[in-house]
Amino acid sequence: MFFESRIFRGWYGGMMLLWVALFAALNSIPFLLDHWHYPAIMVMGAFVAGLTPEGGGAVAFPVLSVFFDIKREMARDFSLMIQSVGMTSASIWILSRKGRNVAAYAPLLWFVPVSFLGFVLGMLLLQAIPVFIIQALFLSLILTFALAYVSSKHRGERLVLKAKGPLDHAMLVGVLVAGGMCASLFGTGADIVLYTMLVTRFRMDEKVATHMSIMVMAAISILGYGYRFFWDGDITDYQVRTWLCAYPVVLFMAPFGSYILHKLNVEWMLRGIVALNIFQLGYFNLKNPSWEKLAWSSGSSVVLFAIFWFSLAHIARQTERQRIAAEAG
Repeated sequence: MFFESRIFRGWYGGMMLLWVALFAALNSIPFLLDHWHYPAIMVMGAFVAGLTPEGGGAVAFPVLSVFFDIKREMARDFSLMIQSVGMTSASIWILSRKGRNVAAYAPLLWFVPVSFLGFVLGMLLLQAIPVFIIQALFLSLILTFALAYVSSKHRGERLVLKAKGPLDHAMLVGVLVAGGMCASLFGTGADIVLYTMLVTRFRMDEKVATHMSIMVMAAISILGYGYRFFWDGDITDYQVRTWLCAYPVVLFMAPFGSYILHKLNVEWMLRGIVALNIFQLGYFNLKNPSWEKLAWSSGSSVVLFAIFWFSLAHIARQTERQRIAAEAG
């Protein structure tokens, strides 16, 4: 059952009480009604965050930045803020389930600080990139990943990460830093690149890799939100109030997505996410069209899809070779 864990029930109840107190002190019903689109967006966004290796920002960032013309920085910050609740809630649900091998997630103790280092580097070095390039890169990232994810038979089987030698660790560090830099631009992305590495190079079980990517993105969202609030000091009262509008939605929907992941064959849901991503990229190119937007979105889509496809297909070929060898033996 969804609420079978006493730890999760305690977390959920405590966070709902905190939301009631914060909403009463900082927000209002008229503001919520005027900004209904924030919780509406996150019904799908948070569900995606719990169900797949894509964070809720994979829906929130393009919808706010492209459809509603909200500043790229505010869309990124909203993604971080909302994932700090939703993906943390999903993480606690995952870790508190009966029979969970918590020790399998020990690598997160060093994944998180390395990825956060990438986030800080991205905040310092990448923020001057033109907005349309960031939008094109992100929309290409989520579309091509979703396409490769759905169409490739990339299932691994290892339940524990087995990194051997300096090369494996160097590759993980590079991917984690790159993922943190993605999060500094989009508010998400660290989960996608980490997942791809775990299921290809390390042949990890798809669901375990999804869980680990969710937990890393949850931690980066909290730390990134803290960085923006305490270090940069750029989080406004308006942003806090929009966050509070969507808070209870993601608190429930993200762990509910993880619950559905354990119960159902989710291939049709994933195909729906692909369709949504195709629509987002198409809308981006048709709204105020330019050759620069088309070139960046199409070029990056081709490159990223090739990377994801060959990476995810690699494990499928390895698995098939092992199956044939086992049958021959």
